[in-house]
Amino acid sequence: MKDLNITTNIQVYQYSELVEEDKILVDKAKAMTDKSYAPYSKFHVGAALLLSNGKIVGGSNQENAAFPSSLCAERTACYYAHSKYPDATFVKLAIAAKFEGKFTKNPVSPCGACRQSILEYETLAKHPVKIYLYGEDGVYVVSKVADLLPLCFDSFQE
Repeated sequence: MKDLNITTNIQVYQYSELVEEDKILVDKAKAMTDKSYAPYSKFHVGAALLLSNGKIVGGSNQENAAFPSSLCAERTACYYAHSKYPDATFVKLAIAAKFEGKFTKNPVSPCGACRQSILEYETLAKHPVKIYLYGEDGVYVVSKVADLLPLCFDSFQE
């Protein structure tokens, strides 16, 4: 037997350290939390995608009393972006969350279903999609979706 150690490299920035393009993306994700429909969890999530055509597309979580029918912010943004701009690839994705009217202190990361869905578009693009996870105490930056999903099911490897 041998052990397999899997590590994920995450860079941690303060919001003020981000370049202007990344601040704009994070700000869009933060603004999208206000478009969320979260009457059950009260957890409002926003996502913003920068596309290869320069467009930024936002998404927010949309809850439903039948919880499996709810949709996360990340998938809302991804599905809309690809249906509206099918020839554009995803370049960067930012995610922010609010609870009780305040942004989370620590960054939140996508659920497993969202990670796999975002990975699908990274695979389609044939290049990494950088992820920005916003929290009041710092922004986690991950260089590719696959880093959030160790042993992922994909066909694209750098």
